[in-house]
Amino acid sequence: MTDIVDPTTRSRMMAGIKGKNTKPELVLRRALHAYGLRFRLHSKRITGAPDIVLPKYKAAIFVHGCFWHRHFRCRYATTPSTRPEFWEAKFEGNVARDNAVKSALLDTGWRVATVWECALRKPKQVEEAALQLKDWLPTPLREIEIGEGQLGNQIG
Repeated sequence: MTDIVDPTTRSRMMAGIKGKNTKPELVLRRALHAYGLRFRLHSKRITGAPDIVLPKYKAAIFVHGCFWHRHFRCRYATTPSTRPEFWEAKFEGNVARDNAVKSALLDTGWRVATVWECALRKPKQVEEAALQLKDWLPTPLREIEIGEGQLGNQIG
């Protein structure tokens, strides 16, 4: 299938995709703040510049888009039909980088949470994800993943 817009328009559209302060990130931050949690944003001092950093708990929270970070078995993790080789390489690079950052953080004693955008689509889901994170912070568990259909997969 061919693209429905010209290359210049497509380039402008892709350049407009944000990496910080996305809607899923903002709604989660609002919910965490309502629970009384205080955090830092996009700290470049920490490996991978996590979206949300809770220094008190030495916890890093990443809010991942299902499309860009390839949420496994998620209906939003589709692959474009044009230039599939390019997209596969792009997605593989993203996943490899995410895994390397997570491993580096865990190796240095940080706790890591990954919240997928599909778990933040409805207000009730946002509330559940924030509550799950709030309950996870004081536990000894090092890693948690929150996504649609997998709310609160605690990894260890």
